[in-house]
Amino acid sequence: MKPFLKWAGNKYAIIDRIKAVLPSGNRLIEPFAGSAAVFLNTDFENAILNDINADLMSLYRYLQKDGSRFVGYCQTFFVKEMNDADTYYQFRKIFNQTGDERLRAALFLYLNRHGYNGLCRYNNKGEFNVPFGRYSKPYFPAVEMAQFHQKIQTATLTNRNFVEVMEMARPGDVIYCDPPYVPLTETANFTGYSSGGFGLKEQETLAEVAKRLSKKGVHVVISNHDTTFTQTAYESAKIISFQVRRFISCKGDARGQANEMLALFGDEEFLVG
Repeated sequence: MKPFLKWAGNKYAIIDRIKAVLPSGNRLIEPFAGSAAVFLNTDFENAILNDINADLMSLYRYLQKDGSRFVGYCQTFFVKEMNDADTYYQFRKIFNQTGDERLRAALFLYLNRHGYNGLCRYNNKGEFNVPFGRYSKPYFPAVEMAQFHQKIQTATLTNRNFVEVMEMARPGDVIYCDPPYVPLTETANFTGYSSGGFGLKEQETLAEVAKRLSKKGVHVVISNHDTTFTQTAYESAKIISFQVRRFISCKGDARGQANEMLALFGDEEFLVG
């Protein structure tokens, strides 16, 4: 099932790799839900989807609650007359200023599909600041949103710090973490996805919490870049390394291979599996 949002780091392209190591369990917990690709393509009976990005979770809540009515409302923004730079920047300004949560949720989808490369970025004032993307006909994901609405009925949606959400896990639960990645270079660090950022201290905290919970019967899987830092941080886990294709510049034809890993924290049977 394909996510309905364009999302940097979307795991849909490697979902089979993740599913191959993700154990079965009572409940799936995603502290960094993003586009929710893992949730959408697994069959856990229950789930907790969390993300620190309040706009993302607000969009998910409206879609969960209102279904086709909200889809229809969002579609009214996807017309030819609204696909130009002036309108985009007007809507971006409204998005940053409005107190109407339903409108803001719908505009978040509009900005996601009309903005440059589907980026989600905020400035220091907490204002969405992605420029216009100049697409000839932005796709409206009606089918994907309808599928998401059906799937998300069994999920609990939260907007908390990742540690708080991980601490909600009970023995038998499975946690999949897709945090902002450790940068491959000193100049590649990107923390504009939400206010507060996600630095090396948070990366270390994530690894420590995963290790502690794994000793209590909770399986934890973490995606990240395969670097010296992550190899050390995840030294108590089983690590599976592989390469993925990545954009390495703003030019669409400039792609390269990046080293990625899955770190598996859990009991011995899980780790050797």
